[in-house]
Amino acid sequence: MENQDTPKLENQICFPLYVISKEVTGMYRPFLEELDITYPQYLVMMVLWENEGLTVNQIGEKLFLDSGTLTPLLKRLELKSYLERKRKKEDERVVEVFLTEVGRDLQKLACSIPGKMAEKLSLSEDDLLGLKATVDKILNIIENKK
Repeated sequence: MENQDTPKLENQICFPLYVISKEVTGMYRPFLEELDITYPQYLVMMVLWENEGLTVNQIGEKLFLDSGTLTPLLKRLELKSYLERKRKKEDERVVEVFLTEVGRDLQKLACSIPGKMAEKLSLSEDDLLGLKATVDKILNIIENKK
């Protein structure tokens, strides 16, 4: 006899979210390989394209990453000459991150990625906007409970 209290995978919201995250991230791979960056590096670059000169902590807050995860990403991007890290003069414990010219040029190449992904997913703009709104709502609920 089956235990009715046992959670079933098919009834869980966490499992399809996990699979979608993993699979969609994988769908980005061929586009990002053309730019010689990984998906987490792409996230960092998007934050910097929107707001250059952020501190490492500010980038971490936007991406929900701690500095132990973020620092190696930044170092690899710096080795590729996409960004540079500078210690703040007023407080040398604080590191600010700036795009290089190469990093700014990369932005131009990355502009086609969202459209390519939308095409690959074959969802309407309304479907994508609805999904984004629902996911944002869940994320806000999670953040407000912390």
